[in-house]
Amino acid sequence: MDAARHPGFYAIAAADPGRLAVIDADGSRTTYGELLGRVNQVSHGLRARGLGTGDVVAGVLPNGVDAVVMLMATGQIGLYYVPINWHLTEPEIAYILADCDAGLVIAHEEYAGAVPGAEPGTARLAEGRPLTPPAARTSGAVMWYTSGTTGFPKGVQRRLTGAEPEAAVPLAIWFVGEVLDLTPGDGVHLVTSPMYHAAPCAHTQLALHLGHTVVIAPRFEPEIVLELIQRHRVTNAMMVPTMLHRMLRLPPETRGSYDLSSLRQVVHTAAACPVAVKRQIMDWWGPVLYEYYGSTESTIAFVVKPHEWLARPGTVGRPAPAIEARILDEDGRELPPGEPGMIYVKSGLGSFEYRKDPAKTAASMRGDWYAPGDIGYLDEDGFLFLCDRRTDLIVSGGVNIYPAEIEAALLEHPAVADVAVIGVPDEEWGHTAVAIVQPAEGVTPGPALTAELLGHCAPRLARFKHPKVVEYLDRLPRTPSGKLSRSRVRETYLAARTGS
Repeated sequence: MDAARHPGFYAIAAADPGRLAVIDADGSRTTYGELLGRVNQVSHGLRARGLGTGDVVAGVLPNGVDAVVMLMATGQIGLYYVPINWHLTEPEIAYILADCDAGLVIAHEEYAGAVPGAEPGTARLAEGRPLTPPAARTSGAVMWYTSGTTGFPKGVQRRLTGAEPEAAVPLAIWFVGEVLDLTPGDGVHLVTSPMYHAAPCAHTQLALHLGHTVVIAPRFEPEIVLELIQRHRVTNAMMVPTMLHRMLRLPPETRGSYDLSSLRQVVHTAAACPVAVKRQIMDWWGPVLYEYYGSTESTIAFVVKPHEWLARPGTVGRPAPAIEARILDEDGRELPPGEPGMIYVKSGLGSFEYRKDPAKTAASMRGDWYAPGDIGYLDEDGFLFLCDRRTDLIVSGGVNIYPAEIEAALLEHPAVADVAVIGVPDEEWGHTAVAIVQPAEGVTPGPALTAELLGHCAPRLARFKHPKVVEYLDRLPRTPSGKLSRSRVRETYLAARTGS
């Protein structure tokens, strides 16, 4: 079947029910027809519970068919679906459920204890319900909750269109074709990250709309991922830079023992990727790394394809279609090429609001322009280069120091498995840079390693950017999506330093 002639999951499943849709983490297989049948049953089940257009359903579900079913079922009956991080504590989950006004919660039995009153999976919802499509189908939307690194997490809510779920598919397929070279057909998409995060969830949904087979990794382990790519001839995947870094830590003989020639697009996002890491991955996998910069609020704002990046190492790309970008100073004046300032973007594809928080929505905007919270600059050709998060900027002696730049340099050293650079108060300089290093396996931390790391920085960074202190930690706090919590690192370090 030509998936391009039947755009979108629902149409593909009806036209070619035997097409392979999902290979789950346990190896079980589900066809498009089987998946659509379960999606329709769950849609009927949700309506039978009294849920209607604009209502909210939440899911505390591991990566797997149930999570996919909830995504596609709510997506055809006008519901908001809130995927919840299963690593959260019971009070944290309770906060999100109350904030989003969830009318129903679906939780895997493993997490049911943290979610009192939750429905145990989708089986009961589907039981006895018809396999046929529900009546009056309209598009739903996923409402992701931001990570909440400052304050409580907030739901990013978009207006429901009232159109049938197929209506937006052609535009979505055109968009990803333009920016990521993804096309409908016989592709195979590998899920490597938890689907409660925006990008992995969106890419899973997109893969089904393209007619691709979704392969779900049981967890991220470098060799497991390489084996899945080889076994299933994976054509595209989404990863985060931490994963790429871990891939490069494999022994050369291990890396060379897998056939990765099927890969066409490996999309990375969520955090800055050091230039050296990205270059080494493309030396290994070929020019297949596509990168985009954005956020849950702005979606895909900037995109760079492999050959564009190789010509401008370090860039995160130019504005995606329908996106405008500006770099402004603190007074709102537009800055010229090459001068760092706050990044602002404006989307022609629709706006968002933080659920039940108009003040936070207004604070993130300057008119129609949204500020993701990052500092960067545009070059003469409009390619964006990131410096750092505004909240992570270190001002030392009146000079701006960007932690991400120091981290990228230290990550090039083979003794460093992970690193976080933070600013700590200093009477003389205001703040100084401290590097918290997670040593690679088998590496002994101590003064000799510190001297080696500082020597490693010398040809890569100006002297004023060198960390004044290097400390060591067994493991740095990262979210499953690969984002580093510098605030937690800073709090832990300062508490240890003051003995509080």
